[in-house]
Amino acid sequence: MKKLKYSIQLILYIAVIMFATSCEDNLNDPAENKSFTEGTDYTISEDMDLPLLGLYAGFNDKGWPNNPLMAVRGDDVNAGGLGDQQDFAETDKFNYNKDFWMYNAVWEDEYADVFTSYSAIEQIQLYQEFTSNKALGDQYIAEAKTIRAWLLFNLSRVWGGIFIPENSDPSNLLVASLTSKADVMQFISDQMDEAIPLLPDMRPNERTDIPGGVTKYTALAIKALANLEMENYQKVADATSQIISNGGFSLEPDFYELFKIGGKLNSENLLEMQYSDFGMGAGDNKSYLFAFFGPQGWTPKVTGAGDGWGFWEPSMKYIKFMLDRNETVRLETSVLFTDRGIAEIEKDPNYATLPSWISNTTRSGDQINDYARAMFASGKHYLPSDELTPGRTDYGTNKNFTCIRYAEILLMHAEALTQGASSSVMSADDAVNEVRARAGLAPLTGVTNEQVMDEKFAELAMEWGTRFYDMVRLGKYDELSYEGRTFSADLTYLPYPQNQVDLLPALQGNN
Repeated sequence: MKKLKYSIQLILYIAVIMFATSCEDNLNDPAENKSFTEGTDYTISEDMDLPLLGLYAGFNDKGWPNNPLMAVRGDDVNAGGLGDQQDFAETDKFNYNKDFWMYNAVWEDEYADVFTSYSAIEQIQLYQEFTSNKALGDQYIAEAKTIRAWLLFNLSRVWGGIFIPENSDPSNLLVASLTSKADVMQFISDQMDEAIPLLPDMRPNERTDIPGGVTKYTALAIKALANLEMENYQKVADATSQIISNGGFSLEPDFYELFKIGGKLNSENLLEMQYSDFGMGAGDNKSYLFAFFGPQGWTPKVTGAGDGWGFWEPSMKYIKFMLDRNETVRLETSVLFTDRGIAEIEKDPNYATLPSWISNTTRSGDQINDYARAMFASGKHYLPSDELTPGRTDYGTNKNFTCIRYAEILLMHAEALTQGASSSVMSADDAVNEVRARAGLAPLTGVTNEQVMDEKFAELAMEWGTRFYDMVRLGKYDELSYEGRTFSADLTYLPYPQNQVDLLPALQGNN
């Protein structure tokens, strides 16, 4: 019997990446600590999937601050005001506080999963010493690399230069050097080249062993995203072409339903964080804390359904952009309107008469009441009260959190082609028009890069900060300087959390 103990590893983890903030209420609760297995018998080959399943569990058990911090700085979304998270609102305005607890919590939580991915790989390799099915172990390792790549991708977009650990020992960060963003993205691309031939050749929702688990096409998508950041447009086109050529991915016909229960494990999704209440009105419940995004006041169709916290608001700029395009289903899906918000839009003479369908009552029958923190809420993070399992009342319970979807693949493909790349699989016009057709918009011919970016703005608003990172990459800082904000290149990255600077020598002097 061969065993590997992690008790010392856990002590090192706590010493190097320590929680720095004691918080007053659940709004300030940082992500919980991760624990490691005390002892494992690696001769039991049928248990080889356990380290991978543990990694998936950690990936899905994401701290609620992570996505908001990564996604709040674009001109598509504003932080809700009048709350006790003033530094979050200031981050949205490009005023950064290195001591803000959320910066540290997100850094810790993402790196905890990075180290878990290394631990999973190391444990799978130990199982491989005793199993005859080494190919399956190679697949599991490729899955762990793919999840790790997604984590490093987001960390680097937020902070620029980051650490790429070499193994599961967090104490290595004490002597590690920072890797530049360009080198992080190249590392991700190379890692995905290693993983792609070892992963299942199917959609994530076709997997029966781990439904929704990563596949070859998830890795191709992450490779495309990394190369987009590096402006390696031909590699973006090549990766997206392989996904499109599969022929199995398709856009959910109803954009509104894509972000509801019907969108879980959809054929449009290449990566999603999965949650479930197991169809039961009480008992075990795995859920993301969607309340952060929800309206602070509503009259739900189902009496007793809980509301949100009001810290997330689609921007007025985005709403007017969508009105100018005569958008219907994408605007209805993306924005929950209050009467106060509607009145504020109508103050502008250009929008004095709004389409009759715009209302403070959703298609699903929930009424969004006026509340102080914001005038609008995100419909993409909204689950109708009548889709809650009877007995469940928490906002958004049982809803999945989508990370990468096929519409983004199509639009990245079109973007790459308008930047000079080539593809024999699909033209930029066809890629853009497939997305537009679902939105009920007329087709375009001779699509330009500007039109592609407009389509990404319309389609991907409030999703993982895509709009912010697009505008930064293209140098369109004027787009981010809106509603009183002023953005410049030196504001691209958040400062490293001061708690980490105090701990890790490589961060000192780099803020």
